[in-house]
Amino acid sequence: MASAAEQMAANMSWGAFGRATELRQRILFTLGLLIVYRLGTFIPVPGIDGAALRDFMEQAAQGVGGILSMFTGGALGRMGIFALGIMPYISASIIVQLLTAMVPAMEQLKKEGEQGRKKINQYTRYGTVVLATFQAYGLAVSLQSGNLVTNPGLFFIASTVITLVGGTMFLMWLGEQITARGVGNGISLIIFVGIIAEVPAALAQFLSSGASGAISPAVIVGVMIMMVAVIAFVVFMERALRKIHIQYPRRQVGMKVYDGGTSHLPIKVNPAGVIPAIFASSLLLLPTTISTFSQQGQTGPVMSTILAWFGPGQPAYLLFMTAMVVFFTYFYTYNVAFKTEDVADNLKNQNGFVPGIRPGKKTEEYLDYVVTRILVLGSGYLALVVLMPEIIRAQLSIPFYFGGTSVLIVVSVTMDTINQVQSHLLAHQYEGLIEKSNLRGKKRGKKGTARR
Repeated sequence: MASAAEQMAANMSWGAFGRATELRQRILFTLGLLIVYRLGTFIPVPGIDGAALRDFMEQAAQGVGGILSMFTGGALGRMGIFALGIMPYISASIIVQLLTAMVPAMEQLKKEGEQGRKKINQYTRYGTVVLATFQAYGLAVSLQSGNLVTNPGLFFIASTVITLVGGTMFLMWLGEQITARGVGNGISLIIFVGIIAEVPAALAQFLSSGASGAISPAVIVGVMIMMVAVIAFVVFMERALRKIHIQYPRRQVGMKVYDGGTSHLPIKVNPAGVIPAIFASSLLLLPTTISTFSQQGQTGPVMSTILAWFGPGQPAYLLFMTAMVVFFTYFYTYNVAFKTEDVADNLKNQNGFVPGIRPGKKTEEYLDYVVTRILVLGSGYLALVVLMPEIIRAQLSIPFYFGGTSVLIVVSVTMDTINQVQSHLLAHQYEGLIEKSNLRGKKRGKKGTARR
């Protein structure tokens, strides 16, 4: 027999969605802010030579420039005010979380609850300003060295830095507003929309290459089949769980005795979600961006080495990406997504235990053992999904940049947003049931009074 929640989920329809006014307002609010973001990608940075930039990006689109343009929603290719995207904020979050795990003062701050969380968020914003300033300065100098500006000089560098840093901080604010007053995670949705907006153009370019004979039809069909298979594989792995049996003993409250119960502790095969892939990609974006825009100018030996070793498909790029994905999978899981110490303490406080395992320290050690073994599969899955499209694209020289990281982001954000929409619909239905039950109770009370 289906549970009440399952019955309510089965009864969800467009009519139920239409009656959920708060959810509709949240969705419209989210769409409005995302439209603002998309409009901002078309506003250029002052002082850019549009014709030279357009010619340069047409050439760079065959290399790393296409990936960077897709990951920033096309803003980098047009040098819009959001050219840095939200990556400085993500990089600052990486640094702050590393410090939280290694510095005792930061770790203590994390345990202070809401007040500590606000201070950590404040430090993250400060770090975002510093990183965005550094990246904007590097990008401005690279644009000058590539002869892509109309009036090079100190004024151009200052105006570019101020514009790009302001754009990144505005994007960060948009993401926070979406998270608080909209539907879904705002930062993830901004990245998601940027990727989706560039997919049609990249796909059209890919198909036009096939029509011109540059790519064989067999390769086109193979790439399409691979993309469908990767998406199905990602959905399967993101829903995969390892359930640990939890037993609750019989307990007595006052004069009543409650029977013990059983439950399951679900552990995802990939508890970190898409975060490791985003973290690893953000660390590779800065050097590749500077290298890309330095190609037409006097490229120094350092930039040449970076471009040669850390270009997409290169061995150093693949090894570094693999190492970063594996590291961040373990780090983010143990420090943020699934802290075994906190889980063990919560089970102990609720009188729950794993059969055959003592509560407390032994449960924590058992959970560490289980999670470590699961993450071998989880980190391997993430590395495979991220690297396989990169290797195939480099070997076949195909101009289609909807890679593994993009697939992970799109699928994960879509699943998370759908889950949040369903949660809002379930909450709305619960409120309707409670209102109906209150009305029925009032009617029955009036009838009883009349009989008296």
